[in-house]
Amino acid sequence: MNQATSSKTKKELAFIQDLLIAPDWGERFAALIDEHVKPPKKGRVLYAGAGTGGHALGLREQNQELELLCVDENSESIEIARAKAVTLKVAAEFRTVNLRMLSLPDDLFDLVIGDLSLVAPERVPAIASELIRVTKPGGKLAVALPTSSSYGEFFSIYWEALYNSEFADEVDIESLLNALPTVAELEEIAAREGLIEVASWTQIEAFDYRSADEFLNSPLISDFLMRGWMESIPAKKQERVTREIANLINAERHEAEFLLTVKATLLMGRKVNQS
Repeated sequence: MNQATSSKTKKELAFIQDLLIAPDWGERFAALIDEHVKPPKKGRVLYAGAGTGGHALGLREQNQELELLCVDENSESIEIARAKAVTLKVAAEFRTVNLRMLSLPDDLFDLVIGDLSLVAPERVPAIASELIRVTKPGGKLAVALPTSSSYGEFFSIYWEALYNSEFADEVDIESLLNALPTVAELEEIAAREGLIEVASWTQIEAFDYRSADEFLNSPLISDFLMRGWMESIPAKKQERVTREIANLINAERHEAEFLLTVKATLLMGRKVNQS
């Protein structure tokens, strides 16, 4: 069994995201965006959390007159996205940024899309505020991310595993459960930051795993989600907790698949026009 949390380099994580995360996890959030977000025929578009660029470049291919800026916090992901753009002959600009400090002027983009599906939940309000800042008055912002009640199947097992391992005091499970924002909280943030005509859509996405090992060794889990879930547990204790998680999953499955459900949410609004 692999380590519970990944120690991979940025380059390794970028390739994993491109080859294994984007085609499944990423595609589900991209589909939600495509269903509800209609890019303008012309204008500037910012795609924040663009990862290795697949979805962002697809939007640009369909809208040749757009000026597209793709930003991400992993410089290696941006390099892959840049190489894709050259191969596809798609005109776009790429930058590595801190999503909470974009170093861009106010009121710049006609449309801002934020894929925050792999962003730590506690960072979401500050990032959303920054994305709204760079949206033009009258422009639209759309952010996609998991919301409250996601991952419930895992957290119930996680709490029991911590208790059985005598590490129940190491992790505040209630805080983890409450870390993901509710849709109402997202709408409050949007209204507070100057968005109007706010709307949201949520769909439940299910991820199936045939065994505990498949779940724990899944790149989505081990290299991305588990990093946050195990963050407060000292590294030397993580293996014991991971073994207990595996035992509980296998005991509860009864030969059935282990199901992890995610409430994928898209929130969209228009930035109020300045008087």
